[in-house]
Amino acid sequence: MTPGVRPLIAGNWKMHGTLREATALAEAVQTGAKPGAELLVCPPFPYLVPVGGALAKGGVALGGQDCHAATKGAHTGDVAAPMLRDVGATYVILGHSERRADHGETDAVVRAKAEAALAAGLIPIVCVGESEAQRLAGEAEPVVTGQLAGSLPDGFAAAGGVVAYEPVWAIGTGRTPTEPDIAAIHAAIRGNLESRFSEAGSALRILYGGSVKPGNAASILALAHVDGALVGGASLVAADFLAIAAGVPAAT
Repeated sequence: MTPGVRPLIAGNWKMHGTLREATALAEAVQTGAKPGAELLVCPPFPYLVPVGGALAKGGVALGGQDCHAATKGAHTGDVAAPMLRDVGATYVILGHSERRADHGETDAVVRAKAEAALAAGLIPIVCVGESEAQRLAGEAEPVVTGQLAGSLPDGFAAAGGVVAYEPVWAIGTGRTPTEPDIAAIHAAIRGNLESRFSEAGSALRILYGGSVKPGNAASILALAHVDGALVGGASLVAADFLAIAAGVPAAT
């Protein structure tokens, strides 16, 4: 964890749940939230308003799972960043590997979306990560730093943007990199952010994502430059999500 940086535990609910399940999950997360890490949930688009209502007492932030680069227009099925902001979202996940793979999103597309998010007053969580083939070829670090260069807009640091490192091969597989491997990539990301954004890059949060669960969260969150987690499957169970948040080390 980076000294002086409040960690963020973000739940990416992806395309799961019914309306009833979503609101019950949000209520359970809010009820069980403790002081410490900042908590964020990112439900499917149709559930943003009711989940936001379930979080009305405060203490847990609301985010979207994607946004379009345009503020409005003929983009059937897409959601604009101002729309997310209008319903109470404060964050948006961008460039997730599933978006990059399933929708062919390039770094340039992610960057344009991040610019739109910033213009709307949202904090972008920009995801980066290598495939298994790239890791085995020793290309993990250059792949990740290349994604950072192409995906982060110039205003990213000033707005407190968040980077999420998610090795593609670890997402939803139950597999995680070794702790030294996670630490090495997070250190490379920190160095890249500091090189580009100077002092502001030292304070940006870098999350780890990829099969984060209660059993491994505490040890991962204790690593240098790991400032929280982007949680997938475990965020769909309130007790697991809250247990991950409870594993955040005491502030330094």
